[in-house]
Amino acid sequence: MWELWLKAPDAAAQEVLDKGMRQRNNYDFLGSLESFDRLVAYCPNYAEGYNQRAFTSFLREDFAAALVDLDVALTLSPDHVGAQSGRALTLMNLGRIDEARVQMEAALENNPWLSERALLAKGAPLGPKGEDI
Repeated sequence: MWELWLKAPDAAAQEVLDKGMRQRNNYDFLGSLESFDRLVAYCPNYAEGYNQRAFTSFLREDFAAALVDLDVALTLSPDHVGAQSGRALTLMNLGRIDEARVQMEAALENNPWLSERALLAKGAPLGPKGEDI
């Protein structure tokens, strides 16, 4: 699925997407955000642009900004499992555990092999309520 999501609508958008991801990989988070800002302005209906900007915000620990972008990504592409799991992790970091648990369960319905499934295990951060350590 990532191969499909990471295929931008046209060559110009692909160039900006790739640049933003390279910048993020090089820890140039501000440059990455600028690139993804350009991408979502140019392609406002491309869910992956919002998802990638959310990931950069998440790495910067700007969870509020990440959540806004993840909500847009999921409005545009409701079954985007990357945005679903990212939203669950973001909610978890915001302390919204019940919402995070529900979101992670939805992500696992779309991809039961997500490594993040371990977060739902007994004793894990999103594990069954009342059964934590």
